[in-house]
Amino acid sequence: MTDEGGGDAGRNKRFWSARRVPAGVVALLAVAGVALTLYDVVAVRAGRSAMAWRRELADQLAERPLDNSWMIGGAAVAMAVGVWLLVLALTPGLRALLPMRRPAGVPGAEHVRAGLYRNAAALVLRDRVMEVPGVQSVRAAVGRRRITIRARAHFRELDEVRKDVDAATADGLRELGLARRPALSVHVRRAAKR
Repeated sequence: MTDEGGGDAGRNKRFWSARRVPAGVVALLAVAGVALTLYDVVAVRAGRSAMAWRRELADQLAERPLDNSWMIGGAAVAMAVGVWLLVLALTPGLRALLPMRRPAGVPGAEHVRAGLYRNAAALVLRDRVMEVPGVQSVRAAVGRRRITIRARAHFRELDEVRKDVDAATADGLRELGLARRPALSVHVRRAAKR
């Protein structure tokens, strides 16, 4: 799939987040749990008694039935944490970063990836629309799949302003060089009279 600029849009997938904080927290908790359990197992093998928390946990697990609310609650929390970790592992993250298309005919461009933050793209489009004569104010919202421009006109005919805003937004969107062109929604209204 080739975009208007000649870049290969099919290979420009979303950026993956490093997710260092969740990975670090899980690693620290796993290391702490394994180290504590290993210490206790070695202590038991050396002839000492098991730690109080391990004896208490074994007693509680042996006495409580499976339909106990504490057992169900603990299982639900463990399942929720597991699902959250799976979602983090299987999704790209970095939702605020839009991939840009690769330039055509540039040597080495296949090894370069560029991205544009959504708030920066919104700022660029807002500035482009503010240059249109007759526009008083603009709000731009850039999503991953849709861009919404809301402009208020204070003079000139509304249809002329809408046509110029459409043209300015289309030009600005083309110049952003996004790999996937989002759907564009432009709304132009008359500014409220004071």
